[in-house]
Parts: sequence; C-alpha cells; structure tokens
Amino acid sequence: MLLGEYTHTLDDKRRVMLPKKFKDGLGKKLVITRGLDNCLFLYSEKEWADIAKRLRELSFAQADTRGFNRFMFSGAVEVDVDGTGRILVPEHLKKFAALKTKVVLTGVSDRVEIWDARRWGAYQEKIEKQGDAMAEKLGEIGVL
Repeated sequence: MLLGEYTHTLDDKRRVMLPKKFKDGLGKKLVITRGLDNCLFLYSEKEWADIAKRLRELSFAQADTRGFNRFMFSGAVEVDVDGTGRILVPEHLKKFAALKTKVVLTGVSDRVEIWDARRWGAYQEKIEKQGDAMAEKLGEIGVL
C-alpha cells in the first residue's frame, strides 16, 4: 500500500525523484497519466493493467465512459525508473498538472499522485475543511 506525502523538486529536464517507499512499492516500470483534480496518477504496471482491464469492460455506448477512457488512456505514458530513482514527466502531463519546480508526491493506496506544491496546499486546505461532511457521507454508505 502506498502511503505518505513527500515534497521533491522537478528538475529542468522534467525528472522527479521517487521516495524510496514509493519506488519499492511501484517497481521499475510505471504508467503515468492524467489524474483527477488536475494532478497526475502514477501506477505500477500491475495496477495499471488492473485499471485498464476494468475500464475496457465498461460499455463504450455511454458517452461518459468513452470520455473517461479517452481522458485516462490518451494521456498515459509508460515510464522507467532510472538508476537514481527518478522518472521523467512528459511535457503534456507537466502542462496538464501545471507542475512548477516544487512538487508533492502523495501515496493514495494503489497509486501515487503528483501535484504542484501550491495546488496541493490549496486542495489540502479545502478538503480538510470538508472532513466532517465527507465522513458523514461515508458513514451513510457504510464505509465508516
């Protein structure tokens, strides 16, 4: 399970260092794609294969399904972890997530999210204010 929050630097060549815990949990071959809330999603090969399988099983007759598949698959890129533990963030994904120099990598169970540090701070502040309401909704559906 991928957990935690780490601040790192995106260098001039668009490379970012993965924290050791993430590198160990993800492996050497990864898939990076557009994520929700304007961050990037980073998956291990295995997790990506599971996600891709579930998405392929959805009916393409529904516009929302087609749109989400296009969103996820068209932005996806296979990346390798280099010898020093870095990955290269493709230019189109850097632009999508508005990544600057300071980025935050967050472990979210089965994936890592990559956020611009300022955006992460703003999102975190917003979501923390909604914690009680979210817990209540999760309680209503039996999660908490």
